Amino acid sequence: MNQKIDWAESIQPLLKKYKGKKHPLDYENLYQLVVAVILSAQDSDKHINQVAPSFFKAFPDMQSLARADEHLLHSYINSVRNFGNKTNWLLELACTVKEDANIPLTMEGLTALKGIGRKSANVIMREMGKKPEGVIVDLHVVRVAPRLGIATGTDPKKIEKQIMETVPQKYWGVGMDISFLGREICRPTNPKCTECPMKNVCVFYNSKK
Repeated sequence: MNQKIDWAESIQPLLKKYKGKKHPLDYENLYQLVVAVILSAQDSDKHINQVAPSFFKAFPDMQSLARADEHLLHSYINSVRNFGNKTNWLLELACTVKEDANIPLTMEGLTALKGIGRKSANVIMREMGKKPEGVIVDLHVVRVAPRLGIATGTDPKKIEKQIMETVPQKYWGVGMDISFLGREICRPTNPKCTECPMKNVCVFYNSKK
């Protein structure tokens, strides 16, 4: 990791570019967000957005979800990757939480629920406007953060720890901004480096010059 760069200062153009930008998953409330986040693991946000409307029409809240069984859920999410495990997670979640109002909004509370790891918890807390307790590290951040030089390696947990140590907590929301950058500009192949707000400090870009 490049220790010479003041990342708290250098990430400001990125924070500005994506300020207030909503996560690509479609949702109307906390319950829908939690379900969508669980379903999206190892699948695409676009696909989950296609599946979700009929699911939420059938199961509009935790109480209705708790009354469902796995065969019924399968009929709605059998096209989702790893739908068997996700069905079990959702049913256990609904039976544990029981009502939408009981959904926790802390890292500890969220990660105690089946199907929600640190990344998912960070996404949920960000979308609900809670103070970050970590940094979102999805597959885009795993690719882009080392390119930028703000982190090294390919382990999401280690990348998250490095970013948390590198920037102040008030900027930990930068994880989602790095993800947006990876989705839109810093693509796996043919990244649009000249359009990137981070090109002045980016290790990948400056190594090519």
